[in-house]
Amino acid sequence: MLSRTASDASFILVGQDSPDAASTPTATYAHDWSKRGTGGKISIHGRHFFDALGRTCIPRGVNLSGNCKTPVNHDHDSFPANHADVTFVGRPFPLEEAPDHLARLRRWGLTFVRFLITWEAVEHSGPEVYDTEYLDYVRNLLSLFPEYGLVAFVALHQDVWSRYTGGSGAPAWTLEAVGFDLHGLEEPGAAWLKGVKGGGHTEDERGLWPCGYQKLAAATMATCFWAGDMFAPKLKIRTKDGREVSIQQFLQDSFLNMWEVIARNVGDLEAVLGFEIMNEPHRGYVELQSMHAFDYNTDLHLGHVPTAFQSFMLGAGHPTAVGHWTRSFPMPTRLTSQRIINTAGQKAWREDGPTQGKCLWEMHGVWGWDQKKNEGVVLRENYFKRNPDTGRDVDWYTDFYYPFVQKWAARVRTVTGPDKIVFTEPIPNEFCPSSWTPERRPTNMVYAPHWYDLNTLFMKAFGNFTVNVQGLSRGMFPLKAFYWGQKGARDNFALQIRNIVEAGYRSLGETPVVIGECGIPMDMNKGEAFETDRWDWQTKMMDAMITALERSLVGFTLWNYNPDNDDKRGDDWNGENFSWFSQKRALPTSWLDYRQTSPTLDNGGRILKAVVRPYPAKTAGIPLRFDYEMNTGEFTFEWVIPSDSPDADKHRSRRSSVNDPPRAGYPPLKTNRTEIFVPSQLAHGRKLVVRGLKPEDKHAYDEEHQTLVVLTHDNAPGTVHRVTVGVDPLPKPAFEVNDFWSDFGFHVSAAVVLVLSFFAVLFGTYFS
Repeated sequence: MLSRTASDASFILVGQDSPDAASTPTATYAHDWSKRGTGGKISIHGRHFFDALGRTCIPRGVNLSGNCKTPVNHDHDSFPANHADVTFVGRPFPLEEAPDHLARLRRWGLTFVRFLITWEAVEHSGPEVYDTEYLDYVRNLLSLFPEYGLVAFVALHQDVWSRYTGGSGAPAWTLEAVGFDLHGLEEPGAAWLKGVKGGGHTEDERGLWPCGYQKLAAATMATCFWAGDMFAPKLKIRTKDGREVSIQQFLQDSFLNMWEVIARNVGDLEAVLGFEIMNEPHRGYVELQSMHAFDYNTDLHLGHVPTAFQSFMLGAGHPTAVGHWTRSFPMPTRLTSQRIINTAGQKAWREDGPTQGKCLWEMHGVWGWDQKKNEGVVLRENYFKRNPDTGRDVDWYTDFYYPFVQKWAARVRTVTGPDKIVFTEPIPNEFCPSSWTPERRPTNMVYAPHWYDLNTLFMKAFGNFTVNVQGLSRGMFPLKAFYWGQKGARDNFALQIRNIVEAGYRSLGETPVVIGECGIPMDMNKGEAFETDRWDWQTKMMDAMITALERSLVGFTLWNYNPDNDDKRGDDWNGENFSWFSQKRALPTSWLDYRQTSPTLDNGGRILKAVVRPYPAKTAGIPLRFDYEMNTGEFTFEWVIPSDSPDADKHRSRRSSVNDPPRAGYPPLKTNRTEIFVPSQLAHGRKLVVRGLKPEDKHAYDEEHQTLVVLTHDNAPGTVHRVTVGVDPLPKPAFEVNDFWSDFGFHVSAAVVLVLSFFAVLFGTYFS
C-alpha cells in the first residue's frame, strides 16, 4: 500500500541512481535484525545500537520464555524427585512449532529476543554431564531466527538460585554439593516450594516466592557462589579428577565450564547477538547488616520471614518462633503474629554431606547452640559485613560481582571472539552502582536492568490510583508519589524508568541500556478478565508501561511470551501469569498464514492494541523524541543528523538525560533511509497520513512488510527532522486518557466556588 503526505507529495524508493543505493538493504523490513536487514551486523557505540549503515537501532521484543524455568517432564506431585532425569528439550516450544511462533513475533514487531536457558537445562545430571540433546535443540531453534528477522541474546535465567529452592536456575546437585537435603528444606523453612509445585495462586500464597532470597537455602547458595572463599573457607569439594577445591571455586568453575559449552554451541550463529551472565543476581548473606533482621526497605517481608539467625537454627533442626507478616496499608506489610515452625525438628543438612549434617554457618563459628540454656547464640554478628580475616568492610559489587563478570566475559569470548556483546544487570530494584567504573566492566557491554511496577505486582491490582514505590523507598514525599488516571500512570512509570536509565548513563557513561524484563500481571484485579474477557485494565497498564519506555528511547524485551500459559495455571510457576499470549487460544498450525499481514497469527494474543505499536526501528540519525497515542493511532518522531564536530555537544546541560543524547562521535551514516515499524493491525484498511516532512523528503508505506520508509533530503550535520504519522479513519479509542482534573476538576472547582461564596457572604455580613 502506497501512502502519501497530507500535501500528496509523490515518493520514489531509492533506486540505482541514488547515491546510497548500494548501501540500502533490499527485500527487508524495519524490524528485521538479521544480516539481511541490517546490512551486516548490529554493533554498539555510545548509548546506541547501530546497524552496518550507521543507523541507530531501537529493538524491542520478548522474553522467550517463562516456561523455560521448568522442564518438559516436570511433575508437581513428585518434585523434587528424579531431578537428574529432567529434560528441557522443547522449551520454549517444539521445533516443529517454531514457524508459528517466530512468524507471530515478526508480525507483532517483537523481533529482539531475550532467549532464556537455565543451568539446570544444560547440566542437570551432574557436574560436567551436559545435555547434548538440549544443546542441539537450542542450536537448531536459534538457527531459524534470521529467516524471520529475529536476533537474540542468550540469557541464563535464575530466580532464588534454583527450582529446588523455590525458583529456577541451578541444578539440584549444586545444593547437594553444599550439603543440603533436597527433601528436607520445606519443614525448617529453608525454602518455600509450593510455588514450583503448582501453588502460588491463593491469597495466602500470592507473591511469596521472592521471600526465598532471604531463606537459608538460596541465601547460603548465593553466598557460597560469590564469596565462599571468604565466608565458607572450610567447605571443600573433591572434583572428578581428585582435586580438593573450595566451594566457591567448585561452583564458579562449574558455572564457567557450562557457559563455555553454551557459547561454543551457539556463539557462531547469526541470530546470537550476545550473552547475559545471569538473571537478577543476589548477594545472599554478603553485606548482611544484622543476624536478627533483614532490611524492610529492600527485602520483602511476607508470610513467615525468619531472620538469618532463625534460619540457621531452623535448618539445624531446632524448632523456632518466627514472625509472620501480612499485607497492610499504608506500609506494604506488617508483623501480625509469631509461630513456632519446624516442630518436627527436621534438618536441612544431609548427614552424609560435606558438613556431616551440621549447619555450614555453625561450622564456621557464626553461631552456636548453648546446651545448658538450650538456645542458639550469635557468635559473630558482623560476620558477613566484613572480611572475617582482615576486618575490612566488604562490598558485593566491587569485591565479588564485577571481577566475576569480567572473568565470565573473557571465558565466553575465548570461543566466540572479542566482539560478542555481553549483557549485565544489577540486583533487582537497585540503581546502577556508581562504582561500576570502566576498568571494572567488560568491553562491549550492554546494561540490562529490569523494571516492574512493584505496587501492582504486590497487590495484583491496577486501577486509576498508582504509586511510585521506587520513589517512596528512596525517601520521596508521599504525596508526590501518588498519581491518578491513565495520564498519571504514564507519568509515574515514565519517571521510574527514566530514573533507571539515567542512573545507568550517570554510572556507566554512554553505554546502551535495554530493559531486559518488564511486564504486567494478566490476572490482576482478582482475575476478573478471565470471566468477562474484558482486558481494559491490562490494556491500560501495558500502554502506560510501553509509553514510559518509549519516552526513554530504549529497547526492551517484554516479560513474557509463553505458549504454555493458560487461564487457570497462568505461567505455571509460583502463581505468575504474565504472558499476553496463550497457545490454547490460538489457531492450529494448519489454519495459519505466516505473512506479516495475516491476522490468523493474532489469535491467542491479548491486549495486542497496547503491545503491537509503531516504533522507529532504524533511524538515519539520532532519536530525540518518540510519542505514540494508541487511542488515535498517531505518533510523532524526531531525530537529528549526527555531527563529526565535538562542538556539537557543547549545548548539553545534562550528560545523562534520555532526551538529550550526544550528537557527535558516532559511526559514519551511510544512508538517509529511516525505517519505522507501522503494524498492519493499525494500518490495514486505513490511509496513512504523514505530516511534518519537508517538501524534498519522501516516504512510502509497505504494509506487506509493515514498514514506513522515510528518505530525508537535507542531511547536513545538526539537522533535526520531525514526522507525525496518523491514520484515517481513526481507530476506536480503547480508553479515555484521564487524570485527576478531568475526573474531579468540576468537583474541585465547585468546592472552591462554594468556599469563596461562603467567605464572600461572611465578609459581606461582617462589613454591612
